Amino acid sequence: MIKAVILIGGPQKGTRFRPLSLDTPKPLFPVAGRPIIQHHIEACLRLPELKEILIIGYYPQTQMENFVTDMQNLYSINIRYLQEFTSLGTAGGMYHFRDQIRAGNPKAFFVLNGDVCADFPLQELYNFHRQRPDTALVTIMSTEATRQQAVHYGCLVFDRETGAVSHYVEKPSSYVSTFINCGVYVCSMEIFGKLAEIFHSRVQEYNGTNYVGIGGSNGNGKDQGHIQWEQEVLTPLAGTDKLFAMTVPNWWSQLKTAGSAIYANRHYLELYRKTHPERLANAGVKHAEGDGNLICTIYPDVHIHPSATVHHTAVLGPNVSIGPGVTIGPGVRIRESIILENAVIKDHTLILHSIVGRGSTIGQWSRVEGTPSDPDPNKPFAKMENPPLFNKEGKLNPSITILGCFVQVPSEKILLNSIVLPHKELSRSFKNEIIL
Repeated sequence: MIKAVILIGGPQKGTRFRPLSLDTPKPLFPVAGRPIIQHHIEACLRLPELKEILIIGYYPQTQMENFVTDMQNLYSINIRYLQEFTSLGTAGGMYHFRDQIRAGNPKAFFVLNGDVCADFPLQELYNFHRQRPDTALVTIMSTEATRQQAVHYGCLVFDRETGAVSHYVEKPSSYVSTFINCGVYVCSMEIFGKLAEIFHSRVQEYNGTNYVGIGGSNGNGKDQGHIQWEQEVLTPLAGTDKLFAMTVPNWWSQLKTAGSAIYANRHYLELYRKTHPERLANAGVKHAEGDGNLICTIYPDVHIHPSATVHHTAVLGPNVSIGPGVTIGPGVRIRESIILENAVIKDHTLILHSIVGRGSTIGQWSRVEGTPSDPDPNKPFAKMENPPLFNKEGKLNPSITILGCFVQVPSEKILLNSIVLPHKELSRSFKNEIIL
């Protein structure tokens, strides 16, 4: 049997995802109608040998337990959340919970970063790993990026025939390679020997220093069990015939900013055509209320939760997800947007390139519009740009418009390239502003 580990970090991470992560942990943010890491779980379920999924992070148990219970009930597989006592870095949590990962004697285990979205080819990656020499400890799923963008990721140099990685650098300062790390790995069980070496050398370093802080932390405030997977494990393994890479042509993206959620939404909806066509609304133009099997006029791909109420004169799509309990009034037009649960969109309102938060209300004849930051379609292998919030002049960079939870937008107002924090009642139109 094999297992999977999903790494989700904690509440101090994912700050660029605010205000959407203020009321929902980022790994549970719904993309294409499902929490981000449910897409990881569904990819894992396609592996017949996979028997257990462990989610590791330092979100409080209370924030994760409902999700884990729902997943247990939905799928016949063992899923558990293991909470770190403090932030232990990308590999520290795996080492801390090594006994839980090794229980039952799995042959190997997957490691998936919780903030990546992809058409995960896990079976191919596992088969590739099995065909490597016995020395292989880790196989990385890799994809190609543009020369300019590659430096924002972990870059690897490897042999095209054998897949052996000769050089690995996390976010290099200058160009190394256009092949990047996707944050998805298969690991042999022997990797724990390597993690143990790092941990024990760290303990010795700490014992050798005079200053040990509270709770066994060193002078920089990090716990002695804090291990960085990329810098402390992958970089030293490169060139030792223990680290391999498999390049995949499949779609892949990171979810760092709220803008990347709409891009990921589009691709997951497109994947549903293959994997879960029942999750997509029937496409077509609705001419009258009694018009067959159409909810309203739909340009594909659109996901509508069964509990949402959509007026038959609304027009949705492409790339729209409508959450549970949402109400959409007559004549509403929505495209390239995510509408979260219990939001109310009143008559004849237009929503483009935006995310509308939980329980928000938008009045009649309003316009909510953002600017997409999608990859350049003219550049092969281009990835999402994740620009900073502000440019060098201190002005807000144009981005998608985001309404936090329980925001009230009155009728006949325009909201353009703006971010609204939760529980705000707007009284006028806004353009290129953060409304605190």
